[in-house]
Amino acid sequence: MNRAVLTSATAAALIAAAGGGFIVGRAQWTAVGLPSMVTSAVAEGSRTPIYYQDPDGKPWYSLTPGKTPDGRDYRGVPADADVSFDEATPEATMSAAPSATAAERKIKYYRNPMGLPDTSPTPKKDSMGMDYIPVFEGDDSDDGSVKLSVAKIQRTGVKSEPAARRVIRTAIRAPGTIQLDERRVSVISMRAESWVQKVADVTTGTRVTKGQPLMEIYSPAVSSAAAEYIAALSSKGTVGEVGLYGRGSRQRIMNLDVPEPVIVSMEKSHTVPIAIEWSAPRDGIVLERNAVEGMRAQPGDVLFRVADTSVVWAMVDVAERDLGAIAVGQPVTVKARSFPGREFQGKISVIYPQVNRETRTARVRIELPNADLALLPDMYVDAEINTGSSEPVLAIPESAVLDTGRKQAVFIDKGEGRFEPRDVKLGHRGDGYVEVREGIVEGEPVVVSANFLIDAESNLKAALKGFSEAGGQQ
Repeated sequence: MNRAVLTSATAAALIAAAGGGFIVGRAQWTAVGLPSMVTSAVAEGSRTPIYYQDPDGKPWYSLTPGKTPDGRDYRGVPADADVSFDEATPEATMSAAPSATAAERKIKYYRNPMGLPDTSPTPKKDSMGMDYIPVFEGDDSDDGSVKLSVAKIQRTGVKSEPAARRVIRTAIRAPGTIQLDERRVSVISMRAESWVQKVADVTTGTRVTKGQPLMEIYSPAVSSAAAEYIAALSSKGTVGEVGLYGRGSRQRIMNLDVPEPVIVSMEKSHTVPIAIEWSAPRDGIVLERNAVEGMRAQPGDVLFRVADTSVVWAMVDVAERDLGAIAVGQPVTVKARSFPGREFQGKISVIYPQVNRETRTARVRIELPNADLALLPDMYVDAEINTGSSEPVLAIPESAVLDTGRKQAVFIDKGEGRFEPRDVKLGHRGDGYVEVREGIVEGEPVVVSANFLIDAESNLKAALKGFSEAGGQQ
């Protein structure tokens, strides 16, 4: 009976040794109260492979002996070997024993293996039986740098790029609409009571040229002023010989807005026309036609409105934050949604001195040539204003910047897995890059990817260091 119990205890100790070696790693087990033969059996069992791993150290495992695709045997891992599911580094595959350099390094403290903020000045185990991890002097420098293993750098995808000089151009984009040039709009209205005798074949939207007839008007006031002028001409003979009275009569006709060609025709013929022909004052498009044949027109009634659209305005809304980067005279590229792929070139003519309190935008006027009259009033457009200098500046990718709101920082790659945080002052942004005005010099490599993981590692290290110093003072 006692012999059976002893045999069962021995088997249990062997199983515990194997399982404990897999979980704890190098944890040593002792059998209290068992004969020396049991202890020897445990020691021999600890060297028995408990699983098999790829011979190249890759994270490929098997519970039974296996082979690689090229026919090589998997390497057996005993219970007392270190357990790691990371890809083995070249140094680890060359030798499992610590190097002479590592042996000479001084251990500063031991940290919790699960990453908890708990340290110890001496070796110890946590509640699960796991050994605390030693932290050497070189791994915990006081310059704030972070050191990562080669395997961790490869896993997290850390990449660096040297700071270099680049031309940064920031494009400010703003939506808007096409509007008429206020200086190129003419209104035809009567300055005295008149009647519309005849209207030309002109409608809203018709393109007219300067001097083209629009309508014929009969006005008693115009006819009276024309008769006085013709009488003055008849008494003196020529226009150059008319006196003060004659010049006053001509001015009266001009004040009634009679077209100049009509006045010249009366001077040549010395006759007063029954109806006055009114013509277009400029080249453009008829935007409004209110003249109807036979109607009575009161002073101030708008009969025609003609606009020249060879030059138009693009009225765009620029965000308040971008106002400091634009100025009058800057070139602008405008794209109309009606013409995909086509660009219209213009320049800023006016920045209106008011910000919309609801949208936090300011109105900007862009003057655009419209030779082919493709741009129409109220058409939607998108403006692109290029800002920045044509001179190259020191720049880094925007992904390299860690922005806390109050300050910006980057990680400098110091080599050998060490990364140093550095505060920087930034400038213009554009094309995925940002200008660096202070903090780094040209050629220094900065981390452009996985820098948030390095920042997390740095914060963890700082927390562990703080707990270590607090524990040392107690």
